[in-house]
Amino acid sequence: MYGAEPAESERTAFRRAEKRYKLYKTPNPKSRKKLTHRTTDLSDVVDFHSILQSFERSGDPPPGIYGFQCPGFNRPVFCFADRPGFYFIPSALTVEEQCHWIRESLTTFPQPPNRTSLTAIYGPIADLFDAAQNQKVLIETKSLAADIEHETKNGENSLHTSKYIFSEAPDDARRGESCKPIAASVLLQKLRWSTLGLQFDWSKRNYDVSLPHNKIPDALCLLAKKMAVPAMSSREEFQPEAAIVNYFGPSDMLGGHLDDMEADWSKPIVSISLGCKAIFLLGGKSREDNPIAMFLRSGDIVLMAGQARECFHGVPRIFTGDEHADVATLLSHFSDKDNCCFMDYIRYSRININIRQVN
Repeated sequence: MYGAEPAESERTAFRRAEKRYKLYKTPNPKSRKKLTHRTTDLSDVVDFHSILQSFERSGDPPPGIYGFQCPGFNRPVFCFADRPGFYFIPSALTVEEQCHWIRESLTTFPQPPNRTSLTAIYGPIADLFDAAQNQKVLIETKSLAADIEHETKNGENSLHTSKYIFSEAPDDARRGESCKPIAASVLLQKLRWSTLGLQFDWSKRNYDVSLPHNKIPDALCLLAKKMAVPAMSSREEFQPEAAIVNYFGPSDMLGGHLDDMEADWSKPIVSISLGCKAIFLLGGKSREDNPIAMFLRSGDIVLMAGQARECFHGVPRIFTGDEHADVATLLSHFSDKDNCCFMDYIRYSRININIRQVN
């Protein structure tokens, strides 16, 4: 936002909550250059993991929260009394399952023809995570750029063509051509989303069925169908058609919004959290409604269906590299030589997979 921050009285209730939990850095009094994180009061943040432990001991959840009974569903589910259609499934995934979907989110899901936040700038980029691991750079060459321009002028399909390629070193592709190298590791840090199944057009805010795409992996479809059961009627089965994978870096946030592009809001969005712990804000149908803040940890799954689809929600903060990140168990599973690259990434990052039924 440009200009001065609005006065506190001019902010909505949702915006005030975002400001309260957002990560702020302040000067370190012991150093001119270093910054420290401003202490945030987290005492009002709902912790479903603690609630689950208490519930298993006494069977009594806190006021305003109840355990949802779903026949045939073998995981605990919690709901808010005043947010119908919202379901929280703590520790829904095992550590092994979390590690699997972290690997898939970094290696398989961003692969062309699936679009990512980098596609509009660089075209389709294959094997980004592998290139970052092997310290490659992305370069632009005049000849490839000219080929794409020729294809476009002649009405040919250039969706699968990129004027950028990964190289071991910038010198590999010079030979009189334009060379603008950027490290693959830097691009990986800039990756903010990828799309699976039907591709979402962010500029038009709709699904573009004409865009080429990879089918949502069968294993992810099966997982989504199984986890969506509490939010579905006994006569229906969730049909995954699209997914958006969000990638959060250390100071990233997701502002309050609605997911309103799907045809049938009675069907849930299945939201899977991986990596560093985050704060999730669940508001009401107006930004003026005070949101509920809760922790999302790796392996948690949230369902939003029906009236909950009309509620503003967002992620004002993730916790990285400190005692609040809660990734120690994940890091221990990624500690061997073959997985150290995943460990380095997830130590400071969060991944969120949102699976939707479009029609």
